[in-house]
Amino acid sequence: MTNTTKNIHEGRNIKRFREMLGIKQDALAWQLGEDWNQQRISLLEQKETVDPALLKQISEVMKIPVEAFKNFNEEQVLNIITNSSFDNGSVGINFYPTFNPIDKMVELYERMLEQQKEMIEKLERLIEKK
Repeated sequence: MTNTTKNIHEGRNIKRFREMLGIKQDALAWQLGEDWNQQRISLLEQKETVDPALLKQISEVMKIPVEAFKNFNEEQVLNIITNSSFDNGSVGINFYPTFNPIDKMVELYERMLEQQKEMIEKLERLIEKK
């Protein structure tokens, strides 16, 4: 196991992405099914590795690729920021994306809005049943 792989904490990554999307633990638990609750999500987010089938289910619910949970490494991000030169407003990062970062931000924002809309619709259906 390399240094980079052992520092990846899948549960913590689930928590980070959940928080970035503005999803509460209760809401995620509700989307995962009857067997889930806030406490179970909290315990899940403390696990270093998550069962692949469960990770796939969470990926589908949050509309985030499984690879994001498996590969996001905060230390690597901090190393890039730390080793970058910030003089005269220029950033010395040797990173040339093959995509437009603004497009990706817009895409993420649109997915977040769609998720919120879906969650509201589910809650409305749940309220109507009662």
